[in-house]
Amino acid sequence: MPHFPVRRRSFRFRVAFNFAWFGALVSLLLSVGVYFFAHDSGQRLMDETLWAEMQDYLVRLEHNPHALLPATFTLSGHVLDGSRNGVTVPPSLRQLAPGRHDIDIGGQPHRVLVAERNGKRYIFLFNEALQHQRELHFLYYLGAGAVTMTLLSALGGFWLARRVVAPVTELAAKVSAAEPDGTLPAPPTDSNLDEVGELALTFERYVTRIHNCMERERAFTANVSHELRTPLAIIRGAVEVLGDDADLNSKQRQRIARIERASHDMADLTSALLHLAREESAQLTKNVDCNMAEIVRESVEKNRRTLAQDKPLEISLDVPEDVQLPVARILAVVLVDNLVGNAFHHTDSGRVHVQLKPDRLVISDTGTGITEADLGHIFQRHYRGAASTGAGIGLSLVKRICDLHDWEIHIESTPGRGTTVSLIFQPAYPPNHSLT
Repeated sequence: MPHFPVRRRSFRFRVAFNFAWFGALVSLLLSVGVYFFAHDSGQRLMDETLWAEMQDYLVRLEHNPHALLPATFTLSGHVLDGSRNGVTVPPSLRQLAPGRHDIDIGGQPHRVLVAERNGKRYIFLFNEALQHQRELHFLYYLGAGAVTMTLLSALGGFWLARRVVAPVTELAAKVSAAEPDGTLPAPPTDSNLDEVGELALTFERYVTRIHNCMERERAFTANVSHELRTPLAIIRGAVEVLGDDADLNSKQRQRIARIERASHDMADLTSALLHLAREESAQLTKNVDCNMAEIVRESVEKNRRTLAQDKPLEISLDVPEDVQLPVARILAVVLVDNLVGNAFHHTDSGRVHVQLKPDRLVISDTGTGITEADLGHIFQRHYRGAASTGAGIGLSLVKRICDLHDWEIHIESTPGRGTTVSLIFQPAYPPNHSLT
């Protein structure tokens, strides 16, 4: 299943979004507060109007017993007394207790003030329809204002984020374009540096350290390539000359064979380490095919001659004619030699079986095995188990080569019964994959 990288939102978008969210929240709170304040003010104004109209009517009634009650669309009044029987008073108003009330009359909302004076009940009504309509329009204005405030906050957030992030974006572009062995553009030299200037200086120091490290690594690699390969070539030449001496006995020839093997292993290990140190060449050679079957057969034969001469071992080899893999030959040689050599070295008697398939290499033996405590650390560099006699570099190098080519390595072992190493070159087929 392909892996798609997660695309993260930009810093400018996040700043603008937070500004918009904050503006929307503030606008909403202000709008709600203003609306409730306006509604409460309207209620108070209607109550004061009703009270003023009632007091005005009572004053007029003292001077004129025939004074008329207010009767407009907005304001109206009624009086309940024994003589009139409240014939003109709506039934919904007759049972109201003294005080202020909210009722519907004919589908219209009304604010009602009820008061008793001298055995009479006075009822004054204020039609709230127009007031509700004005409040609704005011609510629309508040909503439009909140939306406008949110948009202005978002635009302001984008503008501000662009101003704030611009120096960081410029610095990020310079750092991204800089080569590991190059230098960044000169940072600002102002005495009053801001945070971005400090960050630029930090990157400059960091790139300088990387450049110095790479220079030291190049010098070390060049020195190793010359200073190690030259004496190794001399040793191998001397061994070849000694091997041609007819006066050597069998034990002397065995010792010379061990020296020859060690010099070959040292040369291969040096070449592999130098190859891995050159990152670009290591990546390029992943696309160069190598005959893994030939390397496996050569490794088994080489270890048979040097490590299995005096051991009662049954060696079985199941290798097809040709298995091509995208790996540098020197890396494949070091990898296979380490795995096959470990099987021969730790098996004094019994069986060593090597099987190569197009998708994996399996090496099993009946040797001493690996303890559970050691099994979790065998790929650590310089780690030496209880039964190890090496420097602890072999399997760590094997793991590094596998990681470079996206291969998998699994080791199963039982102390006293043997070990099985499985090197998987490519992932297994998915469950629903058809081989036809």
